[in-house]
Amino acid sequence: MANREELMEAVLEVYPEGLALLDGDGRVVLWNRSAEAITGFACAGVVGRVLPQALEPLVDCLDYEGSPEPRNGPQLGRGSLVHAQHAQGHDVAAISRKVILRGDLGERIGTAAVFHPAERTAALPHGETSEGSEVQQSQAEMQDRLEAAYELFVHEGVPLGVLWVTVDQAEDLLKTHGARACETMLESVERTLANALRPGEEIGRWGDDEFLIVCQEGRGEVLANHAQVLIGFARTADFRWWGDRVSLTVSVGAAEAAYGDELAELLRRAQEAMEASVHAGGNHVTLAAGGRGCSRS
Repeated sequence: MANREELMEAVLEVYPEGLALLDGDGRVVLWNRSAEAITGFACAGVVGRVLPQALEPLVDCLDYEGSPEPRNGPQLGRGSLVHAQHAQGHDVAAISRKVILRGDLGERIGTAAVFHPAERTAALPHGETSEGSEVQQSQAEMQDRLEAAYELFVHEGVPLGVLWVTVDQAEDLLKTHGARACETMLESVERTLANALRPGEEIGRWGDDEFLIVCQEGRGEVLANHAQVLIGFARTADFRWWGDRVSLTVSVGAAEAAYGDELAELLRRAQEAMEASVHAGGNHVTLAAGGRGCSRS
């Protein structure tokens, strides 16, 4: 019968994310199959040696003890966007999280890093973003928060609901007043909605003129009622441009997570519900739960 250490090593070897374990001297103790697949560096060429310089960004990031060691990219909520170098020479964009390993007396005995390709989160449905837009970084941060909430839903049963929000006047304001006015308006709406959120909820940009709100709410009717309250707050956003006051409304798609849902499917339902609210004339909430939908003014 396999002992505990053998079982643990077998589990780590097939772990779906890249995993690197380093000892106190920075030498690689474990380099699993996913790490090989992501970086192209074989286990035999890495284990027992100091991590190659091309791979250093994977462990040179924010650690869970809160000590930032930024050098390779912006910090994300549950990891950092870093750029390592593949064995064949091309860039590898990855989301990496690091944990400092300590002994019984608190001394540092090693480092663990878990990483996956950044493209995994980029595959989730999201709003359109302009090339080079700063919104892309906000979107990446929001994706990370969303994935964290989804993990809590799957593994701990914490309820999860999402609200996909778009500002009805954004397109017209962009045409009539320009990009600067539109961005200022969106920032005003985000502040107004953020001030109206309940404890534990988070809001972030999900596209050039779209937001995503992550809620710990799994009851569709309550989620839709909450969205209706937020619509009322959005209308109070006092936005003025060169003395002109612009009246604002938002359209919202609400979706509650159900067991068996993939995260992408939950977002897709919320997006379709938001689009239904827009097509209904704007200033609406549409609830989509398990394929069922209802619209509210």
